[in-house]
Amino acid sequence: MSSAAVRMTRETGILAGRLAALLETILPGSGGAGPLAAGQAFLESSFAAVAQGQDLAQFPGSALSRPAAAAGPHPIDRLALALGLHTPADDRVVDLILLAGLPEQHEGYASVLRALHPRGEPWLPVGLAAQLLFPADAQRLDLRAALETGPLVRHGVLRLLGEGPFGERSIGLGEGLWSCLLGLDTTPARLERFDVRPDPGVPLACLAEWLAQPPTQRAAATLAARTPCTLMVCGDADETLHWRGCALVRSAGREPFGLLLPAGADADLQRLAQAHALVRGAVPVVRVLESVREPDPAGAPPTLLPDFPDTLVLCARPGSAPSRPDLPLIAVPVPALSAAARRSMWQAALPALSADAAELAARFPVEPPVAAQVARDLKALQDAGAAAPTPDDLASSLRARAGLNLSSAVKLLRPTATWSDLVLPADRREQLREAVDRLRLQSRVLDDWGFLPGRAGVRGVRLLFSGPPGTGKTLSAEAMASALSTDLLVVDLSRVMSKWIGETEKNLAAVFDSAERAQAVLFFDEADALFGRRTEVSDAHDRYANLETAYLLQRLERFDGLAVLATNLRQNIDAAFSRRLEFAIEFEEPDRESREAIWRAHIPAAAPLAAEVNFYELAALYPVVGGLIRNAAVAAAFLAAADGTPIGREHLVRAMRREYDKAGRAFPGLPLGLTL
Repeated sequence: MSSAAVRMTRETGILAGRLAALLETILPGSGGAGPLAAGQAFLESSFAAVAQGQDLAQFPGSALSRPAAAAGPHPIDRLALALGLHTPADDRVVDLILLAGLPEQHEGYASVLRALHPRGEPWLPVGLAAQLLFPADAQRLDLRAALETGPLVRHGVLRLLGEGPFGERSIGLGEGLWSCLLGLDTTPARLERFDVRPDPGVPLACLAEWLAQPPTQRAAATLAARTPCTLMVCGDADETLHWRGCALVRSAGREPFGLLLPAGADADLQRLAQAHALVRGAVPVVRVLESVREPDPAGAPPTLLPDFPDTLVLCARPGSAPSRPDLPLIAVPVPALSAAARRSMWQAALPALSADAAELAARFPVEPPVAAQVARDLKALQDAGAAAPTPDDLASSLRARAGLNLSSAVKLLRPTATWSDLVLPADRREQLREAVDRLRLQSRVLDDWGFLPGRAGVRGVRLLFSGPPGTGKTLSAEAMASALSTDLLVVDLSRVMSKWIGETEKNLAAVFDSAERAQAVLFFDEADALFGRRTEVSDAHDRYANLETAYLLQRLERFDGLAVLATNLRQNIDAAFSRRLEFAIEFEEPDRESREAIWRAHIPAAAPLAAEVNFYELAALYPVVGGLIRNAAVAAAFLAAADGTPIGREHLVRAMRREYDKAGRAFPGLPLGLTL
């Protein structure tokens, strides 16, 4: 049995002795048979088991008068310290907490209380608590105040249950608190925990730069001083913010209590969260899980743990934080890890790849918890007999883990296209290769050579692909992802855009988080919907749409990976986005020579092809984009397979005529000498 449980057993036994003495006073001669007699005997035996032959008078005061010799404060001591229960007058309040927990301690206590409760409930009745702890008439008002407006109720430690006369109501302990008082780290199912424990393989030292920044140091000092205020750890990536918030608390020598609370959490749930933090002597590190909802017409921001008497750490995107209007709010920005910090992180996480730390820092700018997860993945492979890990193994692990957390607005594509599959003018191909090299070599140029020091938005690569549909924009993005040995994440704009205020930004944050976690190529097809020109503000919808655009500008600028915006018309893209692009590549409709090359590229070498087929003829007669040529090549193959013949001239022309029909365009006609 833990020392915390031993102390609670002793204290409940002492209270059992006091309750037995009270029953003897108010119910003299209750010996014999029946529930009360059995209860009286149980109470007396419980006291005798802890008294060790001493008299009840030898145990004055409350549990605070009898601290345990074990190292570290007991949960009841932490709770008393947090709520300022340190005077002799507070002894009754502390005993009230323990009395309320009696039914949780042993079923024998629950049976006794059921026999004494006016309604036969297994809880402590208010009237019994009054007779035992607040017997004087003047003290009855103190009991009422403690149970209706006192700190124990405001902070969720005690609950006043039931209806009816005050004396017949019940006193209950906050859900799950008794287990905590016994020294168990348990929480009710209603409280969703989030706390990534520090991994010994990835020490907090990799956060040294962030922890040394003035805002972070001031926040740590506030935590150490237990100043009642809100520290808002602000940034974009939700899980990163939550982990950084927990790390900040630990850096101040305190224990974090990570929580995920639903948007608009009711007062009862918030009180329960407060109580569990207080019993642990911990700092709540809270992230609010937003939900799709109508905006509050009154514009009043929700409150969060308003009565918590210590520092609260709130992890949120700027402008989305619930408020505690009566307490100070201190912002703690969370920038991305520097290249040096990422190198240190990968060296600690994967010592076998220390020589590649600079490359890993450039390719995989993840947070320490993710690095620790990947390190465990690769160690498991080695333990199973695999060879020493390589950077490609690391990339595979990140790809797998990113796939587990993909937003519904993102579709993951494993790239198969390569540079050889692209039929583009030489200057366009060269720009695509330059973009890939810029991403690969940014650590050398920006960090080792010192270009653009301190400038925001210099990392990552952003490209604009513009041109008609079917000209190779998606295929080019896939080839770039293949060259980087990563995935292509295609954004489904219909799932990103939302009519609810704030939801579009939240969806965008999830999209960028997924791409950054996997270091994948992020592809916005038909980007006009998200990156289009801002409008004049004529109503609230325009104002919020422009706010979404502003958020997207900032988030795109901070993206460390490769982002591709694809549009049919370049002029539809807001100029503010264009200024932030490293490359703008125009995809034009292919000329005759390019169309011939595309025809050849889409007919596999293993496919049976009739000798009469003339790709130059097809390219000259049908001026279409590569997407239509691909469709026609596949359709012609199926026509030939159905006829049981090689792919012939008539199959290709028939397929092309159908593509013209689908596009609503006039068919140019048949090649010379061909009849269908």
